[in-house]
Amino acid sequence: MNYKIVSDSSSNEYFLKDVPYQSVPLRIRTENKEYIDNPDLNVKEMVDDLKSLTSKSSTSCPNAGEWMEAFEGADYGFGVTISSNLSGSYNAACIAKQDFPDKKIEIFDSLSTGAEMMLIIQKIIECAESGITFEQVVDSVHEYQKHTHLLFALESVTNLANNGRINPILAKGLGLIGIRLIGKASDQGTIEVISKARGQKKTIKTLVSTISELGYKGKKLRIDHVYNEELANQLKEAILNEFPSAQIEIGTCKGLCSFYAEAGGLIIGFEDL
Repeated sequence: MNYKIVSDSSSNEYFLKDVPYQSVPLRIRTENKEYIDNPDLNVKEMVDDLKSLTSKSSTSCPNAGEWMEAFEGADYGFGVTISSNLSGSYNAACIAKQDFPDKKIEIFDSLSTGAEMMLIIQKIIECAESGITFEQVVDSVHEYQKHTHLLFALESVTNLANNGRINPILAKGLGLIGIRLIGKASDQGTIEVISKARGQKKTIKTLVSTISELGYKGKKLRIDHVYNEELANQLKEAILNEFPSAQIEIGTCKGLCSFYAEAGGLIIGFEDL
């Protein structure tokens, strides 16, 4: 199958080895600077810059032209986007799809972001390489999406609050006394707050119990972090203590997810199969 996978940059992967894959960039904007979420972005510098920012910042999605360009050169295309309830990326990708009436292209609304998007992308690769038809790939991936989840643990939610993603009241006090906000992607692709946890031990305990409650059985799980590899590894070890056969990957958040998860944040995607 001559296929290509295209995702927006909230997947937290710019490249995939030996896979026909391309990332199209989201953008983070302040009053005097634009950060393009691509391999040239110094994410650490951006995160540090935004810590001291007092004016409002915002994000914008890839336009239809960028999606169209990315789909060139393949007979079959699979697009994966950040939740359509958080961004216009899905709509832009659907508009781009219409420009290729002779190609088979499916756009998957992840209803999520980051680590859960990568699980969906890995499923597309698995199916596309198995030799089944385009239609069978599409059906299999949509069915798989019913069994994937996303959790997050954040030390700060200032940017989420400033951009209307969560109630600003929740932003007050986080991180100052070791409190983290724990939440998940809802079935509608919105942000759902679950609880707050004080300290690393309580955060890890809450995350492990929550993934278990949501049906995790010890298969694929990915932890993306914003410059908090220590906590990501501690969470990995705690999960392995409960699920010794767990298939765990640790990755780093790129620009868009680092903007919203902020320094110290964790984003966890997993399957319940």
